Amino acid sequence: VHEAPTAELALTLILASQRGWPAVGANQAAERWERQAYPGLIGRRVLLIGVGGIGREIEKRLAPFGVTLTRVARTARDGVHAIAELPKLAPDADILVLAVPLSDETLHLVDGELLDLLPRGALVVNVSRGPIVDTDALVERVRSGAVRSALDVVDPEPLPAGHPLWSLPGSLLSPHLGG
Repeated sequence: VHEAPTAELALTLILASQRGWPAVGANQAAERWERQAYPGLIGRRVLLIGVGGIGREIEKRLAPFGVTLTRVARTARDGVHAIAELPKLAPDADILVLAVPLSDETLHLVDGELLDLLPRGALVVNVSRGPIVDTDALVERVRSGAVRSALDVVDPEPLPAGHPLWSLPGSLLSPHLGG
């Protein structure tokens, strides 16, 4: 029931972030005509962590964009890398998409170490569960411009007023709309 809508939201977050929608929307609200170039999605390298129902639906929606997709799951199998391989896979990812269940193994899976392995400006998309990402580590990297984030889920949830993710450039939030 939630697989297709969650995948649709993941693609929405990816496209909005890749095409600079937070800045575009702010410019519209300010009645400012400002054109900037954004990287888009076509041909990007996507690291998809989670290849269950939601992951499969995300993959279907990414296919028309000609992305290079690397699949990751708990254990390796044909065409799928193991979570343990993330340190070697992360440096090649323009976009990291999280679609895994929360477990002891995935709690803070995306921590400062993994974020530091991503290329500068990479996009982290979370449509799974907030605690999969170490929020403090993410805030630090978004604040510095090392990564960007597009999050449907956060930790804590709801995100409190005044939290940096509300206003940091490079941060896009939706209030757990995926399902």
